[in-house]
Amino acid sequence: MSFRLSLLFLCGAAAALAQTGPGCRVEPSSPSIGADVPETYFGAAPSTVMKELVGPLQLLTAGRLDQRAGTLTLPLYRGRVRSSNRTVWYILTDTTDKGNAEALGLNYAPKLIWAAVSARAARTATLLPNGTLEFESGTVDFTPERRVMPGPASAPFPPTMAVPGGVGDATYSPLIRIVNAGGHIYNAPIVAVGDDPRALVDAAGRPNYQMVHDNVMSLQINAANPFASTVVMRLTPGFSFAKPVLYLSTDASAELPAALEGAVLAPGLRDIQTGGDDGAFSAVERLFLTINGPTGCDNPQRQGMVSALVDGRSPLNVLGGIPTVATDYSPLWDVNVGEWTAAAVARGFRSRVIEEFQILALVEGGFITGPGGDRYGSAGFIVNCPIVFRFL
Repeated sequence: MSFRLSLLFLCGAAAALAQTGPGCRVEPSSPSIGADVPETYFGAAPSTVMKELVGPLQLLTAGRLDQRAGTLTLPLYRGRVRSSNRTVWYILTDTTDKGNAEALGLNYAPKLIWAAVSARAARTATLLPNGTLEFESGTVDFTPERRVMPGPASAPFPPTMAVPGGVGDATYSPLIRIVNAGGHIYNAPIVAVGDDPRALVDAAGRPNYQMVHDNVMSLQINAANPFASTVVMRLTPGFSFAKPVLYLSTDASAELPAALEGAVLAPGLRDIQTGGDDGAFSAVERLFLTINGPTGCDNPQRQGMVSALVDGRSPLNVLGGIPTVATDYSPLWDVNVGEWTAAAVARGFRSRVIEEFQILALVEGGFITGPGGDRYGSAGFIVNCPIVFRFL
């Protein structure tokens, strides 16, 4: 079963949400529902006055958001890998440099400074006089075909096959440290590899996924001026502290999440410690994934990996802190995998969970455990998912 042709649930499924059932929607309903006045009567959202207040807010402002389509158009940068002498194309999403985060519209992620624990966890790069970044090492092979085959109908998860469509070499990580620009850490995922830009798309202008990231919708490369090139990326819906959000899925440190997310397997991320969320020197923030939530787009409680495999929609993961909501944001998410217990399911307690402390209370109460009844906590792998937009 080719994921590219069928199950695109973790690559976005945010498009046309208004045309789906309540179980596949995350965007808020109109405030005019139940009121005696139309929506036009309501004033501007409080978030337009102060970012920390309730209301829609684009966080990663470097790109153009198409909320309805569930996509983000970002600048596409050309780089060079010194060790292989290959051209790579990358995006920028987060940085430890607060001034440049504001100037470039990137997410400010100070916790990334603690990710530089090895030469491959945060690769080194040098800024050349022409504005190109030259990476010391680390590239991606996009030739594998991403494949996910669900388990039997009685137990779709875990899948019986999970093959990522992009595999980084042993030195690849999306994180880079620019040695001649203050040593700041940038999140710079590679989304295409190829010396000839014309080979990155087919005759109809569609991405050539033998050379391009699976979550790329389209590429526009300006041969005369590479700095005018753009890429359209799919977004994934989820929640953060009860706020529905959209985020990018670019990389993962293990094969299973890389295949499920349509992301690149990035071995360098394995050097970064998990399980230490919010502790001193931690580079990660927690993401909460449910295995066996309710299924069906007609079910407003729909959520989880079984639903993703059966319904072909996002599992609606729950993120920890994001900018404007918390101070501990990192695009490196330490995945905590939870499973509703048989007793909780039998008693009808199973429902959609949408914020961290709600989940932790259910864990404390014994209603959610780790897979198979194991202790709840870090699964030991990281997904690189920069936040893009919050609906509330």
